[in-house]
Amino acid sequence: MFRPVECFIGLRYVRSHRRRGAVSFMTGVSAAGIGLGVAALIVILSVMNGFEAELRTRLLSMTEHVSIAAPGRGLPDWRQLAERVAERPGVAGVAPFVTFEGLLTAGAALEPVVLRGVLPETERAVSDLGRFVEEGALESLAPGRVLLGRFLALNLGVTVGDRVTLLVPRVANGRPDPEREALSVAGIFEAGVQDHDSRLALLHLEQASRLRGLGGAPQALGVRLTDPLAAPELRRALEAGDGHGASAASSAHAPGLEYTDWTEQHRAYFQAIHIEKTMMTVILMFIVGVAAFNIVASLMMVVTDKQKDIAILRTYGLEPGRVARIFVVQGALIGLAGTVLGVALGLALAFNVDVIVPWLESTFHFKIMPGDVYYVTEIPSEVQLADVVLVPTVAFAIAVLATLYPSRRAAAVAPAAALRYE
Repeated sequence: MFRPVECFIGLRYVRSHRRRGAVSFMTGVSAAGIGLGVAALIVILSVMNGFEAELRTRLLSMTEHVSIAAPGRGLPDWRQLAERVAERPGVAGVAPFVTFEGLLTAGAALEPVVLRGVLPETERAVSDLGRFVEEGALESLAPGRVLLGRFLALNLGVTVGDRVTLLVPRVANGRPDPEREALSVAGIFEAGVQDHDSRLALLHLEQASRLRGLGGAPQALGVRLTDPLAAPELRRALEAGDGHGASAASSAHAPGLEYTDWTEQHRAYFQAIHIEKTMMTVILMFIVGVAAFNIVASLMMVVTDKQKDIAILRTYGLEPGRVARIFVVQGALIGLAGTVLGVALGLALAFNVDVIVPWLESTFHFKIMPGDVYYVTEIPSEVQLADVVLVPTVAFAIAVLATLYPSRRAAAVAPAAALRYE
């Protein structure tokens, strides 16, 4: 079978390392270093992808994917607008809501809260609130009653049936004069997100709208999609249709609507995760960089050891460029071996995190993510094709770049000087 002479000799040099201790050791360390770096990157990125997916799921379980708001005046004709939005493809549900801030008191306890007014009969169409209610029921929410997050209820020291007082900021005659509203705790929910469980309180839409000064109208509509990732596209479509075409009728009653989606509302969370992933990638790539230096060292040892062979090849007419390619092939094979090893090891670990982590916890008698500290008690893992392709590709490219200097040194060997004393 025909093979270029560079590949033939490069393969021979790789196999000959088995009989040369120092060079063989350096080659093994180089391949192992690249493999370790690739495996670590695949595992870390998969775990961070898993945490990102878990965070996204928990946030969206209590958050609308797209919101349509009329700040300051509300949406008195919200049912007509909701019907028109619900007709769009990909829309799973539409529900009205009101949000504002206030204070809840119970005895000596005082907690700042974000109040959200909802209609129990429509809220299930846009959130998973119903399944998060642990005490009481979403359907029991009515004017004069409130649903509290688990930690908010603990901080206030209340449970279902207890009374709390809501203070809504007001200014009268230039002096603060908060409006007071007595409420009964109708239920307690736990969504698994710190901001929701410790700061969110739910009221009936009618009461929340009155306290917000909207006269019973909702402040905005929440839209839930079958595919949350399509939210920016729907938001842009709604913005483009505001006042034109299909949505003209609804816009005529409420011009100047504001549209937002969950990617804007929670941008800070996901930007932080993206920055962390980028920094982890850069840091762990240093492992691959160290392995690349080992490739340089091992190839330089080979060049020194094979000077006579190089000189003989040159005297037979092999061009300097082809001599250089021999050592590029050799280094590329080391990089390829390490990359393949790293991908195999990384995928094996990433796909079995749910098995490996419990084994480590039971073997060494410790809890990696205790439930009394973290909301997420199991380490999630989500392998993405882009990571599995990009990481080994970059690692292999670094390994190939590491061969350039040794290969140039090999091409520069002078045959006369190398064979002078032979």
